[in-house]
Amino acid sequence: MKAVVYEEYAPDDDYARILQVKDLDEPKPKSNEVVFEVKAAALNYNDIWGMRGQPVAVPLPHVSGSDAAGDVIAVGDDVRDIQVGDRVVSHSNMACRVCKACTDGREFDCTRRTIWGFQTGPTWGAYQEVTHLPEVNVSKIPESVSYDEAAASSMTLLTSWHMLVGRAKITPGQTVLIMGGGSGVGSFGIQIAKLYNCDVIATASPDKLDKCIELGADYAVDHRKEDWHKEVWAHSKEIAKRKGEAPGIDISFDHIGETHWNKQLTLLKYGATLVSCGATTGYDAHTDLRHIFFKGTNILGSTQGTKAEFDQGLYWMGQGKIKSQIDSIYSYEQAAEAHTKMLTGKGLFGKILLKSQG
Repeated sequence: MKAVVYEEYAPDDDYARILQVKDLDEPKPKSNEVVFEVKAAALNYNDIWGMRGQPVAVPLPHVSGSDAAGDVIAVGDDVRDIQVGDRVVSHSNMACRVCKACTDGREFDCTRRTIWGFQTGPTWGAYQEVTHLPEVNVSKIPESVSYDEAAASSMTLLTSWHMLVGRAKITPGQTVLIMGGGSGVGSFGIQIAKLYNCDVIATASPDKLDKCIELGADYAVDHRKEDWHKEVWAHSKEIAKRKGEAPGIDISFDHIGETHWNKQLTLLKYGATLVSCGATTGYDAHTDLRHIFFKGTNILGSTQGTKAEFDQGLYWMGQGKIKSQIDSIYSYEQAAEAHTKMLTGKGLFGKILLKSQG
């Protein structure tokens, strides 16, 4: 079978130098595993970290990819709920399933968890024609959802659902700020907030604002402007006037980090929540503590999520209430170009997919 493999790191982000399409042996299932033919896989930023060899030195040789969807072609002897022929999508959070956090339903807090396709290997990820996972790490794809849509939802839908539903405890009628609405997690964040009948203000670069509105955002703001937060505040005042309540944001959904952090804090209502899953602009954020203790602000971290949460999101995808946003599709031979596009983010809206051309 074909796979996209690298055997050395590229700290200079020269992906073309290290990425190769190679032939590997097809995997055989362990007793608890399913083997599936990969119909579509999606890129994540952890692919970049892996190729850089930092902040985690991933196993070499390496096959990246944490999001994969396809058809089951073999199952292990102990597999019970998945059968040959099932359409499945990966759940990449590989927790131990036996520690206190896991048995308490918090597999995202498992200290022994790894991210499939990032920390696993050698040569074990989504960017290969046939791959394998434990039964507990795949979900069935609803009939109305395509392989492409499923692959594009895997990590980002889970992350967004856990942020808003699992951590921030979103409730109908709230005013929600979605930072970076043009990203994979941001596009799902907009849709989840609208599923809960919330008023949504999204931020994005200028070329993505209309698409945020198309996804359901009530307002879209250019977050590259120095005073972007003033525009968000003005929109929150319009919403508040209509509702007859105080202006401001109930939940701020963040994965941007350093450059926009403190201005988000200024926008929050008393007792509001900022939930963060990442820091693409940097982690050394300035924080004016008065916006936290004086307003009783909740600051929540969020990483990955549970398989049950992923299945909840997939259910709503099956109902047509949430849709994956797919930016573009590349072949294995174009893997370096695909990852470069993700790194630069230029013109990117939604997920990039990688597929074998056979």
